Amino acid sequence: MSEDKWEFSRTSSNKCGITMSSGVEGNAISEVMDGKPGVTVRKFPAMVRIDGEKTLEFDLAEIAEALGVEEFSPEDFEIETSTHYGRMVRLDDRVLLFANPEDAAEYLGFEPPAEAISDSEEGPRLPA
Repeated sequence: MSEDKWEFSRTSSNKCGITMSSGVEGNAISEVMDGKPGVTVRKFPAMVRIDGEKTLEFDLAEIAEALGVEEFSPEDFEIETSTHYGRMVRLDDRVLLFANPEDAAEYLGFEPPAEAISDSEEGPRLPA
């Protein structure tokens, strides 16, 4: 295991993700997400971790189809999620996660402060 994996940094990772229990729903959601561009799925004995670069989009109709149910709501999704990191936006037909809150601004109805917007490839710098 690399020591760099645990190195502290004040810069944004540009990642977001969720952890779910490794049950029927969590496994189905991980199968739906596995192989999508920018998405990493890691399965552990009791949990599933799904991480994304910049954003994650969970299409609830796609998840419902994988589960063989008529409907899978944002509330159903949250019940299956044990934790998440990134800004979560719940819509009627999908759940979105954003690594940077500024990227979710249009959904949340706020204008990000000018100093939070960065042209740098490293993304915004977190306050000290």
